[in-house]
Amino acid sequence: MNLLEQELHYPLANQIPEAGQAIEIAPGILWIRMGLPFALNHINVWLIEDDYPTDQGKIRGWTIVDCGINSDATRDAWEILFASHLKGLPVVRVIATHCHPDHVGSADWLCTLWNAPLYMSTGEYAFARMMSAGLPGVDGSAMFPHFRKHGLVTAEMQEKIQERKTYYTRLVPTVPTSYHRLQDGQDLMIGEHAWRIITGFGHSPEHVSLYCADLNCLISGDMVLPRISTNVSVFAAEPEANPVKQYLDSLKKYADLPDDVLVLPSHGKPFTGIHARIQQLRDHHAERLQEVLDACVTPLSAHDIVPIMFKRALDAHQLTFALGEALAHCHFLWLEGKLARQFDSDEVYRFVTTDKLVGAC
Repeated sequence: MNLLEQELHYPLANQIPEAGQAIEIAPGILWIRMGLPFALNHINVWLIEDDYPTDQGKIRGWTIVDCGINSDATRDAWEILFASHLKGLPVVRVIATHCHPDHVGSADWLCTLWNAPLYMSTGEYAFARMMSAGLPGVDGSAMFPHFRKHGLVTAEMQEKIQERKTYYTRLVPTVPTSYHRLQDGQDLMIGEHAWRIITGFGHSPEHVSLYCADLNCLISGDMVLPRISTNVSVFAAEPEANPVKQYLDSLKKYADLPDDVLVLPSHGKPFTGIHARIQQLRDHHAERLQEVLDACVTPLSAHDIVPIMFKRALDAHQLTFALGEALAHCHFLWLEGKLARQFDSDEVYRFVTTDKLVGAC
């Protein structure tokens, strides 16, 4: 456990659910882990006891929050859980906090299997549909020309990035063709309890967290994680985005939550100490921004910034997120007027402190 983690409290200590098992983390809430084939090797998903209203009356069952990727291993894990942990009750609703593959990849399979509706924010649902369909601009092939303009010019890494052009469509081949909208500030009744919808930005288009005052629980999705910082990246569909600012602004929405709220994150272990963790995240980004500002006394591309911010070897999967995040920090400083941007003769954008500007902006 690192020093920052020691400022947090983990009520279950080192206990985590084994494959195919569940832990009741709060009354009526089961904690489940699904494996992922990445360096970040798991996602937490949640089963909540529910009384779902239908035209035929309420149906006692379970709401699933987040799904895992589309894969045989994920479906096998769900089947084991269905056989052992549902108490003979059906799945009545599927919620996806956001559009990333580990959160929505198996949603269509689950919704079809249980004839259950999908709940998402409009921004997340729209992006999931667009990316699953491989539409131009949000498909994998858009990644390379976008990153090429920000310094990814080595032939070897270009080839590896090109190989990832089917990344999303493999992990999210289909998305349900209809959904129920989740909207910021509204209450969603799950069983006997109201869950306040808190939307956040920067990590994804319209990320949904869910807070239940009755249970003093926050399903934080990827917005507040205990051990790692949430990725905030600039991608091809919104090439001049400012996700670091969006993310930091979004963290203000958690200011009124009690400090002892039990945070149920998508990665890592449930913890308390949300306000300490949010301050850690603010400090982390302040440090990264200062690193970038200090480095850009000479013009640097976002690709040049990557080894300054990420001091370890990166595979192609990790590089796409690292490069997107380096660019996000450059954009924050650029849009604040602390860096200038220039488009050089090699058709690469570079950033430089405003008193060192060379070339055209």
